[in-house]
Amino acid sequence: MRYEIILSPEAVEDLKQLDAHIRGKVKDLIEVHLRYEPIKTSKSRIKRLQGLRHPQYRLRIDEIRVFYDVEESRVEILAIISKSEATEWLEKVGEKI
Repeated sequence: MRYEIILSPEAVEDLKQLDAHIRGKVKDLIEVHLRYEPIKTSKSRIKRLQGLRHPQYRLRIDEIRVFYDVEESRVEILAIISKSEATEWLEKVGEKI
Protein backbone atom coordinates (compact mmCIF):
# COMPACT_ATOMS: atom_id res chain seq x y z
CA MET A 1 0.00 0.00 0.00
CA ARG A 2 1.28 3.45 -0.92
CA TYR A 3 1.12 6.06 1.85
CA GLU A 4 0.71 9.78 1.26
CA ILE A 5 3.49 11.73 2.99
CA ILE A 6 2.51 15.08 4.47
CA LEU A 7 4.96 17.46 6.11
CA SER A 8 3.69 19.76 8.85
CA PRO A 9 4.69 23.44 8.54
CA GLU A 10 7.20 22.87 11.35
CA ALA A 11 8.75 19.91 9.51
CA VAL A 12 9.08 22.01 6.34
CA GLU A 13 10.99 24.64 8.34
CA ASP A 14 13.14 21.95 9.97
CA LEU A 15 13.99 20.54 6.54
CA LYS A 16 14.95 23.97 5.19
CA GLN A 17 17.43 24.46 8.05
CA LEU A 18 19.42 21.32 7.18
CA ASP A 19 22.53 21.43 5.00
CA ALA A 20 21.79 20.58 1.37
CA HIS A 21 23.50 17.15 1.35
CA ILE A 22 21.78 16.11 4.59
CA ARG A 23 18.43 17.44 3.33
CA GLY A 24 18.76 15.31 0.18
CA LYS A 25 19.56 12.19 2.19
CA VAL A 26 16.63 12.83 4.56
CA LYS A 27 14.21 13.27 1.64
CA ASP A 28 15.47 10.10 -0.05
CA LEU A 29 15.21 7.96 3.09
CA ILE A 30 11.79 9.34 4.00
CA GLU A 31 10.65 8.16 0.57
CA VAL A 32 12.34 4.76 0.93
CA HIS A 33 11.15 3.95 4.46
CA LEU A 34 7.85 5.80 4.89
CA ARG A 35 6.16 5.61 1.47
CA TYR A 36 5.25 1.90 1.69
CA GLU A 37 6.05 0.55 5.18
CA PRO A 38 5.97 3.36 7.75
CA ILE A 39 4.95 1.09 10.62
CA LYS A 40 7.49 -1.68 9.99
CA THR A 41 9.75 -1.30 13.00
CA SER A 42 13.39 -2.34 13.03
CA LYS A 43 16.19 -2.41 15.58
CA SER A 44 17.96 0.62 14.17
CA ARG A 45 15.78 2.59 11.74
CA ILE A 46 12.08 2.84 12.71
CA LYS A 47 10.93 2.76 16.31
CA ARG A 48 7.39 2.79 17.75
CA LEU A 49 7.48 5.29 20.59
CA GLN A 50 6.37 3.82 23.90
CA GLY A 51 4.06 5.70 26.26
CA LEU A 52 3.16 8.35 23.68
CA ARG A 53 -0.06 8.84 21.77
CA HIS A 54 1.54 11.50 19.57
CA PRO A 55 4.00 11.24 17.83
CA GLN A 56 3.70 7.52 17.20
CA TYR A 57 6.99 6.74 15.43
CA ARG A 58 10.59 7.86 15.00
CA LEU A 59 12.77 7.34 11.92
CA ARG A 60 16.54 7.53 12.50
CA ILE A 61 18.70 8.94 9.73
CA ASP A 62 22.27 9.24 11.08
CA GLU A 63 22.12 12.12 13.60
CA ILE A 64 18.66 13.25 12.43
CA ARG A 65 15.36 12.08 13.91
CA VAL A 66 12.09 12.23 11.98
CA PHE A 67 8.99 12.05 14.19
CA TYR A 68 5.71 11.11 12.56
CA ASP A 69 2.18 9.77 12.96
CA VAL A 70 0.41 7.25 10.73
CA GLU A 71 -3.34 7.46 10.12
CA GLU A 72 -5.09 5.30 7.53
CA SER A 73 -3.08 5.82 4.32
CA ARG A 74 -1.27 8.98 5.45
CA VAL A 75 2.07 9.65 7.12
CA GLU A 76 2.23 13.05 8.79
CA ILE A 77 5.78 14.16 9.52
CA LEU A 78 5.77 16.38 12.59
CA ALA A 79 9.44 17.24 13.05
CA ILE A 80 12.87 16.66 11.53
CA ILE A 81 15.41 17.44 14.22
CA SER A 82 18.86 16.53 15.43
CA LYS A 83 19.39 13.73 17.92
CA SER A 84 20.54 16.24 20.55
CA GLU A 85 17.21 18.11 20.39
CA ALA A 86 14.95 15.05 20.25
CA THR A 87 14.40 14.46 23.97
CA GLU A 88 13.60 18.10 24.66
CA TRP A 89 11.22 18.23 21.68
CA LEU A 90 9.39 15.06 22.81
CA GLU A 91 8.97 16.42 26.34
CA LYS A 92 7.52 19.64 24.96
CA VAL A 93 5.33 18.27 22.14
CA GLY A 94 4.72 14.60 22.93
CA GLU A 95 1.29 13.55 24.20
CA LYS A 96 1.55 10.84 26.82
CA ILE A 97 -0.97 7.98 26.97
